[in-house]
Amino acid sequence: MKNKLNQITEKAKRDKRLKFTSLIHHINEVNLAQCYSELKKDKASGIDGITVEEYGRNLEGNIRQLVCKLKSKEYRPQPVRRVYIPKAGSDEKRGLGIPAVEDKLVQIMLKKILEAIFETDFVDFSYGFRPKQSCTKAIMRLNEEVMHKPINFIVEVDIRKFFDSVSHYWLQRCLEERIADQNLLWLVRRFLKAGVIENGEFQASELGTPQGGVISPLLANIYLHYVLDIWLERKFKPKAKGYMQCIRYCDDFVVCCESEHDAKELLKSLEERLSKFGLAVSPKKTKIVKFGRGVWQRSKKIGKKPDTFSFLGFTHCCAASRQGYFMMVHKTSKENLRRKLKEVQEWLKKVRSFAPLKEWWQILKSKLVGHYNYFGISGNYRCLKQFYYRVIWMAFKWINRRSQRKSMTAEMFFQYMEWNPLPTPRICHKLYVLRSNGNALLKSRMWANHKYGSVGEA
Repeated sequence: MKNKLNQITEKAKRDKRLKFTSLIHHINEVNLAQCYSELKKDKASGIDGITVEEYGRNLEGNIRQLVCKLKSKEYRPQPVRRVYIPKAGSDEKRGLGIPAVEDKLVQIMLKKILEAIFETDFVDFSYGFRPKQSCTKAIMRLNEEVMHKPINFIVEVDIRKFFDSVSHYWLQRCLEERIADQNLLWLVRRFLKAGVIENGEFQASELGTPQGGVISPLLANIYLHYVLDIWLERKFKPKAKGYMQCIRYCDDFVVCCESEHDAKELLKSLEERLSKFGLAVSPKKTKIVKFGRGVWQRSKKIGKKPDTFSFLGFTHCCAASRQGYFMMVHKTSKENLRRKLKEVQEWLKKVRSFAPLKEWWQILKSKLVGHYNYFGISGNYRCLKQFYYRVIWMAFKWINRRSQRKSMTAEMFFQYMEWNPLPTPRICHKLYVLRSNGNALLKSRMWANHKYGSVGEA
């Protein structure tokens, strides 16, 4: 399978106008069996109630039957089971769809085929749900743009209910830019129209992509590639008066601008552009923020703090380094920190009475490591420590609520911590690298402050 996908990628890379006419045959028994090995065994089941383990007991027969249904076009994806999870930075809840195991297999293989084609077309500022890309790389790119380019304004954009608003017609048109295999396009339409089961009632899908499905983020990237990325690069940026750069993580993106005129024109043009494709920006969460080296220098003169903005769970601020030079700081946003602590507290509340301490203590360790791996960026150590100490206090609190009698004194708890220490905060992603030549570093900082500071003041 890997060799075949590599061949597709090479063809797509060589000829950007090539349309693939024969792809559906790659969804065969051998490849689907390999996709099954990639499924996580502990994931929730779909509406049919069949788990990954149950499906694998007769894997060969099930896959053979599945391929027969695909060839005869009798295959019908089952409606997804909708569940709700808390939405970051809001009291609202986000709906997720859980597909059946059989549908997950087909989606995984379909994703591999589409990824092999469209990854060659995606722009370099798209970081969401792509191979070798991540949130951390998006933050690093943002830091690089603000620190080394003449940025004075940040356009923070939020697309309102993006995954629920994607037009099936325009998504089909986007796919047809590279795919002419009608059988594969038919399969994508089947997933888009599969529908949702909520509270025992079926709801048809006329808009949107199946959130929670394996293929959904990739379809979102393809949609925004043609709707936003190409338009921004080829149509809007050539007309801009100053420097401009977008950083996008799926439907969450910011645009760094040198000129206020460009920032305002972008928002106006963006609303018109998105409306053509059934999308709209959220007025409450979309704004222009004065941000950058020049803004920081002017704010320092008048004794006012520069504005901040949020992106990918971080609050981004202008600050001074120990030497007094401009630097961009990335801190865990208050909403995200509050949400993460609430999640840990709810988990501790549930698990404390159903599992021995030594079992759930190991899971708590992995939760802390996961938090550090995401938020462990240079300059965010204080927020990591805050999370660490709050988690320790919550663990001690809920250990002592397992019964009416006090289970563990503070002395006993800290002794247990010595024997079984929790992972301490650490920086996993370094943004600021010291050079061996201190004079060269000092000169480069002075030059950057002088150059971009004067541009911002102008």
